Amino acid sequence: MCFLVNCLKRFKSSQQWLSRQNADPYVEKAKIYNYRCRSAFKLLEMNEKTNILTPGLTVIDLGASPGSWTQVAVQKTNSDGADKNKPKGTVLSIDKLQIYPIQGATIMSNMDFSTIAAHDKVVETLNGKKVDLVLSDMAPSATGIRELDKDRIIGLCYMAIRFAALVTKVDGNLLFKVWDGKEVPILEMDLERFYKSTKILKPKASRSDSSEKFILARGFKGIQRPLQNGRWG
Repeated sequence: MCFLVNCLKRFKSSQQWLSRQNADPYVEKAKIYNYRCRSAFKLLEMNEKTNILTPGLTVIDLGASPGSWTQVAVQKTNSDGADKNKPKGTVLSIDKLQIYPIQGATIMSNMDFSTIAAHDKVVETLNGKKVDLVLSDMAPSATGIRELDKDRIIGLCYMAIRFAALVTKVDGNLLFKVWDGKEVPILEMDLERFYKSTKILKPKASRSDSSEKFILARGFKGIQRPLQNGRWG
């Protein structure tokens, strides 16, 4: 009986998701503009307001699969060299999942960005060059337990902050997703140790019933990193 009830719940949830997708104008726009998913419009809208993506920048997209933010980053930084009259940028995309190739981006599939191996690979790929902007639209798979899910995304946020601190140039920026809650002000206070300013963004492309927000941290101050066993701590 419980099994049947759970199946019915999943079926109802799936039906609701399909109805929402079919009624979502951004889903159709993503198809028209050849973006891999609707989240591209969140980044496009935030960039319109903040101008964090410009030609010639070096950008890393964390948790990038399926790649819509990477597509936007490629276009805005001109990393595919489409505009010969503008500086050519660099875009790296990292995810544990498979990311299908995107022209103008270096893809690092099946890789956990939080590992030493991933950091070393990034440093090698960029030939030691520092990064202008780190992007993260990551979110953990939902467990259905609200507090646990919030704890998990906060954990991802801190991992993204740590990664950014290791690769970002002074005055570089970080944009990442978070879910609204009492932890967010604490997160902002921690960011102020490393960045000159922080700002909460809620693009219109975010669904109205979603608790997601984005934090833009600007002006990385740099950090002192003592060597430990031949590696930066």
